[in-house]
Amino acid sequence: MAATSLSPVITSQALKDLTNQTLPKTNDSSPTGSLKDCRNLTELRKLHCQIAKQGLIHRPSTVAKLISTCTALGTFESLVYAKNILNQFRYDNQNDGTLFMYNSLIRGYSSIGLGKEAIRVYLEMLSLGILPDKYTFPYLLSACTKISATAEGFQVHGSVIKMGFQGDMFTLNSLIHFYADCGEIVMGQKVFDEMIDRNVVSWTSLICGYARSGLAKEAVELFFEMVEEGTRPNSVTMVCVISACAKLRDLELGERVRGYISSLGVKVNTLMVNSLVDMYMKCGAFDTAKRLFDECEQKNLVVCNTIMSNYVHSGMVREALFILEEMLRQRLVPDRVSILSTISVSAQLGSIFLGKCCHAYVLRNGLEGWDSISNALIDMYMKCGKQEVAFAVFHRMANKTVVSWNSVMAGYIRNGDLSSAWEVFNNMPESDLVSWNTIISALVQESMFEQAIELFRTMQNEGIKADRVTMVSIASACGYLGALDLAKWIHAYIKMNKIPCDIRLSTALVDMFARCGDPSTAMKIFNNIENRDVSAWTAAIGAMAMEGNGNQAIELFNKMLRQGVKPDGVVFVGLLTACSHGGLVQQGRDIFKSMTSVHKISPQIVHYGCMVDLLGRAGFLEEALDLIKLMPMEPNDVIWGSLLAACRMHRNIDMAGYATERMKELASDRTGIQVLLSNIYASAGKWTDVAKVRRQLKEKGARKVPGSSSIEVNGQIHEFTSGDESHPEMMHIAAMLDEMHCRVEAAGHAPDLSNVLLNVDEEEKEYVLSRHSEKLAIAFGLISTDQGTSIRVVKNLRICSDCHSFAKLVSKTYNREIIVRDNNRFHFFQRGVCSCNDYW
Repeated sequence: MAATSLSPVITSQALKDLTNQTLPKTNDSSPTGSLKDCRNLTELRKLHCQIAKQGLIHRPSTVAKLISTCTALGTFESLVYAKNILNQFRYDNQNDGTLFMYNSLIRGYSSIGLGKEAIRVYLEMLSLGILPDKYTFPYLLSACTKISATAEGFQVHGSVIKMGFQGDMFTLNSLIHFYADCGEIVMGQKVFDEMIDRNVVSWTSLICGYARSGLAKEAVELFFEMVEEGTRPNSVTMVCVISACAKLRDLELGERVRGYISSLGVKVNTLMVNSLVDMYMKCGAFDTAKRLFDECEQKNLVVCNTIMSNYVHSGMVREALFILEEMLRQRLVPDRVSILSTISVSAQLGSIFLGKCCHAYVLRNGLEGWDSISNALIDMYMKCGKQEVAFAVFHRMANKTVVSWNSVMAGYIRNGDLSSAWEVFNNMPESDLVSWNTIISALVQESMFEQAIELFRTMQNEGIKADRVTMVSIASACGYLGALDLAKWIHAYIKMNKIPCDIRLSTALVDMFARCGDPSTAMKIFNNIENRDVSAWTAAIGAMAMEGNGNQAIELFNKMLRQGVKPDGVVFVGLLTACSHGGLVQQGRDIFKSMTSVHKISPQIVHYGCMVDLLGRAGFLEEALDLIKLMPMEPNDVIWGSLLAACRMHRNIDMAGYATERMKELASDRTGIQVLLSNIYASAGKWTDVAKVRRQLKEKGARKVPGSSSIEVNGQIHEFTSGDESHPEMMHIAAMLDEMHCRVEAAGHAPDLSNVLLNVDEEEKEYVLSRHSEKLAIAFGLISTDQGTSIRVVKNLRICSDCHSFAKLVSKTYNREIIVRDNNRFHFFQRGVCSCNDYW
């Protein structure tokens, strides 16, 4: 880690000034003179006894030296001893003590982080009528800083002004440091601006404050301003500003700052090398960072930990192990930071052997008491598939933090055990945003979209504010549900709560609106994304694919190339899908060929699947079959399934039989393929073959997935299944269906009975056809929404040809826009026309 938390205020000069405060002259001999040689409290106690025996303990100068020596030892026990000496002196001599004694105590308590005790000493001093001087305030403000005592620090600032010390540079520098460290950077800037004279500490305090407050850009700008005004930075300044460049991930800026080290003659030390290594690593300049590390003559544990942890965070675990080996060669003893990185390495590699070695080292060196170590061990064992060991580590933890619980929950999710993760989540004594994000994301990954949305609402009710990670998961869940009203609410929620829309969240919103049938909003969001990456372009191309707008998808792809974005395999899946939905056969062929000839991307099985679908839909069944035979990899059941679907569309029974035989060789047990074959036979009227296939399905215990459609009305999702009449509004739905059928028949609609794959008479077929789930949903939409409102239906299967033509005429007859998202694409029905141009 880069050292960014250095205090530029308490300098060696300040210590000298405090030590050089005027003490009463004394002719005391050896005992007091030997105080400076005391190395521990035991030696000091012995000298204290000698001083008391010689009768010198009543002299203020001697007591002052004793107290100063105690505080210099810097332990809690030595501070207690110093306070006892002062109390005894006051009791024995009826003397309140001197300012120097109290300043020494305040300095001592502040130096070991006991800010409250330092403040108490200050208040005691004031109650005795002893007024502070310019040496009191820097250490008192340091004490306030270390315990984040903002209110007390404000009061100290008031005392500084009241007592006339607002012109003392030491005190003002301490105020800047206090405000900056406590997050009151505006107040720190105000103190800085009002200073008549500033030194390097003034500038450095404010620069470090900006860097620590997450205002790295402002920190760097202030550094350049400092240099322009002629103030020469010191090593602490450089460490802070280099660390700011690391946070900005700005290599060019970092190089520019580094140039000042030599030009201004700043002495390079190990801390500076450490911050430079960290900056280069975070900016991705790994070779430069490694070269600096190799050239460092005095490598210490901090520098090794910095480069090692950065390697781990960048996924370069082998390189991290090389650093560990070098540490051990140089006889550097790994500390908890080193071992944390090593445990992470073993987790990423899935190396249980290395993980156990780390665990043994932890136990031998007593590091198991650190929560971060135990949490890392839990994560490592979970990633290595050793859930029982991970839980044993968790069970032995004396202090189970929320991070510990989250680690266990995330481990269960990673290993596919959602029920155990859910149990952990419900049993957590306290949860944080990470807990909620983890379980919501898991629900989305398991396609439990409605449960994820419901849990998000519970999270809101409990007052937990969502962040970008939450909204990415929720946007994904909403997209799969196809609930546009919910999508609009989510978008408004993000704006209202000022959740930063980074490229990942913006891409998720593009995909959400595209899946919800609102491509115009999806493209508006896409157009507002700055510095679009390939994922953002892929989402936009996917939006055009769902709409069936293949030409626009190709135009987006060409625009992406013109902007210098390198395509990946995923974007070609969206592009080929768009060509398939738009019937752009030749363009699809050209794009597929360009993958290898232009973009040097080897097509994977998913790309071949897209091409088989493209050619099959267009009726090029022989070409599709030839492509399958020329594939460099073994075709899977999805490839044959695409061909089989095309065979059904174009009623090619012979090729369907061939595809089915190939699938049998793969021992595929996909129910959908058998159902598709049954449908092909049924469409051809081969009822004996239909019965044979269905008997085989029955013997396997499989059943056909019934068609179901859902529609969102007034924020509530209503689901309909084909032939199911259990909806509470079914009486009104049936009446609307009868009316719809009368009106569309008058407009020229004739039922396509080939879509009824049952061996029944035509009257029964017409009735079955009238009760398809999308028709039930559309009828419910007509009776439940106002005139002019779009009707949006999501179907789990592909829309049949009869429902497709029926929906076109309903949109014209009732003057309604009807949007149907089936398992393949969107259909936008308006005024009797579908966006797919009947190519579906």
